[in-house]
Amino acid sequence: MTSPPQARVAIVLGSGLSEVARTLVPAEPIPYSSLEGMAAPTAGGHEGALYTGKLEGVPTLIFAGRLHLYEGHEVTRVVQPVRLAHEAGCDTIILTNASGGIDPSLPVGGFALISDHLNLTGTNPLLGHADTGTRFLDLTEVYDAELRALARAADPTLKEGVYAGLIGPVYETPAEIRMLRAMGADLVGMSTVLEAIEARRLGMRVLGLSLVTNAAAGLSSTKLEHEEVSAAGRAAAGRLEGLLRKLVADL
Repeated sequence: MTSPPQARVAIVLGSGLSEVARTLVPAEPIPYSSLEGMAAPTAGGHEGALYTGKLEGVPTLIFAGRLHLYEGHEVTRVVQPVRLAHEAGCDTIILTNASGGIDPSLPVGGFALISDHLNLTGTNPLLGHADTGTRFLDLTEVYDAELRALARAADPTLKEGVYAGLIGPVYETPAEIRMLRAMGADLVGMSTVLEAIEARRLGMRVLGLSLVTNAAAGLSSTKLEHEEVSAAGRAAAGRLEGLLRKLVADL
C-alpha cells in the first residue's frame, strides 16, 4: 500500500469538486484503492484519488472525493483520509462539501463557512475508542475560528452556517427540513461531520467550507437530483481554487 508523503495541510474535496485537485497540484494522482484503509468511491462526482505537492509553497495533500456511510463503508474507512493526513504530518485540514441550503440567505451556487454542526448520522468515529482521554472529546469549537477569519479575509462575501450531517443517501423530506431548521441548521448534507470529529480528536485544526448546490427540499419547486449537485460543483471550481490558494498561502 502507498503512504502519503509528509505534508502540512490536507484538503478534502466534496461532490463535484474533484477537478479542482488537478489545477491546485498538477501531480500524478494516487488511486484511493492503493492507499491503506481506502477504497474507490461509488458516488458520482468523487474521483477517488490523492494529489500531493506544494500549493502556494506549502506541502499539501488533496483528497479528490470522499467515502460515505451510505456507500456501505464503516466509520473507520470514512475518516481514513483524516488519519492518513495526520500520519503525514498535517496539522490543518480543509473539509469541503456540497450541501442543500436551509437558510434562504445563503445563495445557491455560493460557498458558506461551517461554524458548527449537528451530527445526525447515528454514529461517531470515537465509538469504542479505548483511550478515555479522547473518548469524551470537547467539541465546543470544532471549526477553527482563526481559520474562518482567514477565509473571510480572503473572501469577505462568505457567510457562516450550522451544517447538519445526515447518513443519506436519500434527500431529506420537506418535513425533515422543517425539523432541521427548528434545530438550528442552515445547511444539510451527507458528509463532513465524522471527518471533523476525527480531526479534532487528532488535534488538527479544521475549516469547513460548504458549496450550496440547491435549496433544500420544500424550499424550491426544483426536483432534487445528484447531477445538479455535481454540475454546481463544476461551475464553482474556479472560485474554490482561488479561495483555497489564498487560504493556504496565508496559513
